[in-house]
Amino acid sequence: MEEKQLVGVRFKSVGKIYFFSTTIALQKLDKVVVETARGLEMGEIATELKSIEEFDLDTELKQIIRKATDEDIENYERNVIKAKESLILCKEIIENFKLDMRLVHCEYTLDASKVIFMYISDERVDFRELLKELASIFKCRIELRQIGPRDKAKLIGGLGSCGMPLCCSTFLGEFDGVSINMAKNQMLAINIEKISGSCGRLMCCLKYEDDLYTEIKKDFPKIGNKVTFEDKQFKVTSVNVLNKRIKIENSEQILFITLDELQAKKRIEKNQIEQQVVVPAEKLVEKADSKAKYTKQNNKQQKKQNYQNSNQNKQRNKKNDKKNGKQ
Repeated sequence: MEEKQLVGVRFKSVGKIYFFSTTIALQKLDKVVVETARGLEMGEIATELKSIEEFDLDTELKQIIRKATDEDIENYERNVIKAKESLILCKEIIENFKLDMRLVHCEYTLDASKVIFMYISDERVDFRELLKELASIFKCRIELRQIGPRDKAKLIGGLGSCGMPLCCSTFLGEFDGVSINMAKNQMLAINIEKISGSCGRLMCCLKYEDDLYTEIKKDFPKIGNKVTFEDKQFKVTSVNVLNKRIKIENSEQILFITLDELQAKKRIEKNQIEQQVVVPAEKLVEKADSKAKYTKQNNKQQKKQNYQNSNQNKQRNKKNDKKNGKQ
């Protein structure tokens, strides 16, 4: 019995990788036919084959049905052309029904038993009558899938503000979470138009350097902190992580210094403090011995004084007793 292997399959040139099991001898970039929740689809091997025993899997993976044949590849190419024609036709039907939905993409499964229309809409759309019309025309199962603006940008593509093709349509397999805090961490001006991509959402590239900025900023003082420079107190008003420059100011002057200058000053001050505080071990021992000797002598004198005071009190009491007896 042949050993089962685990392999990743990608269905789009820049898409998420899904994992399947197989006993077929395959190589990276081979075309394969698999069964998904949508039906039969053709994908491409995106990872090297690995023994499935290396992974602790909770569920059993679906198997790859076969390596794609010439006929499968021809069907796929035919479906791509057919999908473009279906997209145009469906747009016309939607206009006739006057529905508030924008159709952006169309796909067929490999055996053309199902067609998927992807659309964007701000509100929920009642497309029951549309489905009946489409089913009567295309004679197959119909799926209308609502997608978000990011998915639309990934499907259609375009150019970013940097002048390069969109990241999501060139190399990003999945969308990562992007927050406005990432822009603040990189000290970008919070201008939503400038930090938003073609999809209208925050640019994915805000995440690329966020971890690096977080790591580098650990060496910088926080804005608003007080620092000592050239024996004067200053307040940090801004920092430039890329140039490693810090703006500090007080009531008398404004300075632009480098991070190295500030750290050098701190090191010098620290060394001076350590030199003032550090005392040789011999002196510490001598000081401790001297203190112990002084304490011992002081204790003896105190005992002697207490003894003398006690004797004086006794003599005084005897004299008083004699006087009282005579009387």
